[in-house]
Amino acid sequence: MDSAIFVYVLQSLSTGRHYVGITKNMDRRIGEHNADASRSTAQRGPWKLLYSEKCPDYVFARKRERYLKSGPGHVFLRKAGVA
Repeated sequence: MDSAIFVYVLQSLSTGRHYVGITKNMDRRIGEHNADASRSTAQRGPWKLLYSEKCPDYVFARKRERYLKSGPGHVFLRKAGVA
């Protein structure tokens, strides 16, 4: 069984805002965001996936998520053509 975890960046098609999160199941999680089943993104969808990266474990993924939410992380995403 693959125990990989993903860090992802979504963009709201209605507001243009971004959301950074962590999941083990990308399809399920994006579906939850688009179904307003996630409190943090409800009423701001629909959402589209802009970026994701596979991480070896939760600790690494959490650090990567915090980085992508930081100023240098925003610069990284802009340079990558994501944000």
